[in-house]
Amino acid sequence: MVQAVPPPGLTRPDSPTLIPPDPAGPRELTLDGGGGVRLSGLLAEPEAGQAPRAVVVALHGSGMRAGYFDNRARPGLSLLELGSRLGYTVLALDRPGYGASAAALPEGQHLAGQTATLGSALADFAGRWPSGAGFLLLAHSGGGRPALSLAAAGALPGPLIGLDLSGLGSAFAVEPDQLPGAGAPGAWRRHWGPVRLYPPEAFRQGQRLVAPVPATEAGETLAWPRMYPELAARVRVPVRFTFAEQEQWWRTDEEAVRALLAPLAAPRAVVDRLPDAGHNISLGWAARTYHLRVLAFLEECLLAHEAAPSARPPAG
Repeated sequence: MVQAVPPPGLTRPDSPTLIPPDPAGPRELTLDGGGGVRLSGLLAEPEAGQAPRAVVVALHGSGMRAGYFDNRARPGLSLLELGSRLGYTVLALDRPGYGASAAALPEGQHLAGQTATLGSALADFAGRWPSGAGFLLLAHSGGGRPALSLAAAGALPGPLIGLDLSGLGSAFAVEPDQLPGAGAPGAWRRHWGPVRLYPPEAFRQGQRLVAPVPATEAGETLAWPRMYPELAARVRVPVRFTFAEQEQWWRTDEEAVRALLAPLAAPRAVVDRLPDAGHNISLGWAARTYHLRVLAFLEECLLAHEAAPSARPPAG
């Protein structure tokens, strides 16, 4: 979905001073997406000399940038900081049509093109950085579409451990003409929910993160409910969906959740509901809670793999 920030007047005048980023925080990088396309992003690694347990690949939603996952409005809210401190490498990418690739792809890419470009960029990454046990794909909102496509296509350069999606369903909670598109920011209240759910600094940070939605990407939004079942039927890793308490773009009732889970071929699929959160979860007060749950899900996936019965019979 297209992201937007609330009018400046909605931030509290008594808000404290913005806390500067940790100087030892994530660093910028670019990766080769093939065809002359470079994808920019942010990388956070475990402390020097520590091999990563796995790599979390984070894909932002429509109208945002990779910094969505590096919330510095308050200490402890950044996924990149938290994940790296817990022994994971976290790679947040600007998707095709955003950041460094915006000039080369001004109209963006269809889902198949995004899948190929992201797959090439991740192959470049895997050739230059260790990936531990494999990859967890973490995606928000519109970023969940290429994440599901990557999982369905098996387009990762190593084992895919699991898929964790927030702010993405399969049935709209609004009418088609209420959906935002390229050049139409939509209703910011649906993106953010009540202002109380976010540190005041999050809105100032959001001004730096908002980006135009490529027209090709925006044009596929209406088709998503038809595209989802075919992709879901080819996803064969554990999947977790998270819906914020104040989610307003997607239906989250029991009937909609059953329809969301039904097509999945995943060995395990769960739906989590996050209280005191709006659609832009990773920018809100609930960010740390959500990110801890993401990493707990990753730990569960790793445990299931490590504890799985051996394919070979025990020695006699």
